[in-house]
Amino acid sequence: MTFDSEILTVVWKGFSSRSGNDITGNTVSYLNQRLDHDMGGILTTICNHSFHCSCISKWADSSCPVCRYCQQMPEKSVCFMCQTSENLWICLICGFVGCGRYKEGHAVRHWKETQHCYSLELETQRVWDYAGDNYVHRLIQSKTDGKLVELHTHCVHAVDGCGSCGCMDSGISETLLSSKVEAIVSEYNELLATQLENQKQYFEALLQEVKDETARKTSEAVKKVASQKTLKLQAKLERCTKEKKFLDDLNENLAKNPQVWKVKILQMEESEKKALKLKDDKIQMLEQQLHDLMARLEVGKLPTEQDGSATSTAITEAPIHVQSISSLPSDTEGGVK
Repeated sequence: MTFDSEILTVVWKGFSSRSGNDITGNTVSYLNQRLDHDMGGILTTICNHSFHCSCISKWADSSCPVCRYCQQMPEKSVCFMCQTSENLWICLICGFVGCGRYKEGHAVRHWKETQHCYSLELETQRVWDYAGDNYVHRLIQSKTDGKLVELHTHCVHAVDGCGSCGCMDSGISETLLSSKVEAIVSEYNELLATQLENQKQYFEALLQEVKDETARKTSEAVKKVASQKTLKLQAKLERCTKEKKFLDDLNENLAKNPQVWKVKILQMEESEKKALKLKDDKIQMLEQQLHDLMARLEVGKLPTEQDGSATSTAITEAPIHVQSISSLPSDTEGGVK
């Protein structure tokens, strides 16, 4: 939508959309811009050519009658910052198009940066005053008495087209009430939708936080178990490595000197055979001596003196045999060694 300057002074009068008071007695703001196409005045195009509205209205072409400059409007208005096409507001001072406070709030940000306080909602054609924080009515200066009166474009009973008439007083209250109700309902719906969206984002963030915490704890537990298993496997691997090294060394030694080990084994077998043979001989000798000793003891039981002397002689000879027997183990042990 294009807003062109004109000679006629347009006045904006603010009113609160949330109060039930009449529009008189509120703060008045002034804006010298054209808003309706059916108002009289001089139209200045972008190419800096001025025409009377009555004359330019008869021009059927969309181009300029002087230089043939053709101004093509975009098919769809979007926010200059985020490119959204919903809840758009256009600045009445510089024409900046931004989204409302229930979207990204670029229109409000534009007012804070430039102090352009008047903005038109493209859907409802209502003007919002950021400085007064309310909607505003459009007032014009009367041609008859010079007073400020409210502009009613569709008033058919006024003689001068914009002056006071009888239908203004009867219809103004209903129009204002309907406008206030619509504004309140629209604001409530947008506020409710915004709060619901905030609640949704809040609980989604909580759910995501719980999921992240669960995933983190699970990951830590898995890492801990894997670390313990890794330590056990490393210890087992070290033991197996040492055992393998020992077996490899033993196998290497056996492979290098097979004849030496074979000779040692044969020597050990021969030594063991000799030791067994000596042990058997010793046992037989001891058994024979034990038999002789038992026989001598039986002979010593005779009551004759001759036998007694013989027994004493046998007894005196017995230690000699025992001493000779006791000397055998040392020789046997030396042979075993």
